[in-house]
Amino acid sequence: MRKIAESTVRRLSLYLRYLEQSEVQGHGTISSADLARRGGTTPAQVRKDLSFFGSFGKRGLGYSVPELAAKIRDILGLKRSYRVVLVGAGRIGGALVQYPGFRQRGFHVTAIYDKDRKKVGSRWNGLVVRDVQQIASDLKKEPTDIAIVVTPAEAAQQVVDELVQAGVKAILNFAPVQLAVPPDVVVKSVNMAAELETLSFALANR
Repeated sequence: MRKIAESTVRRLSLYLRYLEQSEVQGHGTISSADLARRGGTTPAQVRKDLSFFGSFGKRGLGYSVPELAAKIRDILGLKRSYRVVLVGAGRIGGALVQYPGFRQRGFHVTAIYDKDRKKVGSRWNGLVVRDVQQIASDLKKEPTDIAIVVTPAEAAQQVVDELVQAGVKAILNFAPVQLAVPPDVVVKSVNMAAELETLSFALANR
């Protein structure tokens, strides 16, 4: 398959959410125009996004909602479950652990780690917070698919190095720092300050 732009993948995720809402509402078909409004794009872009993965829908009739939803779930790899570990039992980490959307999408948080002795041993959403020094040995016994890093910036790189050495290939990073990883490891960073700055720019330049 040709390389797919991240922006396309993000739109597919938006399309899927709208398709699922449409399923609940009992809609059998949907048009590219409807999907375009949800994805903040154009009908032509919707058709182009989907064309990377095959031929869908019928001209003049639109797309079958359940069939397209199932196909996009398959494209996004959501037909399987993923084990997730979270490093950093702070406020953001606590909120992420309790977010029900992860489990609904097949992302199961199986372990939480922190270095704070006051937090280690406490229970978060049914899970006992483990000592961060256990990561290597734990992941050797219980490999994970994805790690979420919610540590202070100064601790993030060391934590990521340990995760990579333990075989983790996908990392969602909330720490405000650029991480160095091998080419075969995927890192997605969430920089909330930068997101607020884009909103500030939008307000200042209306």
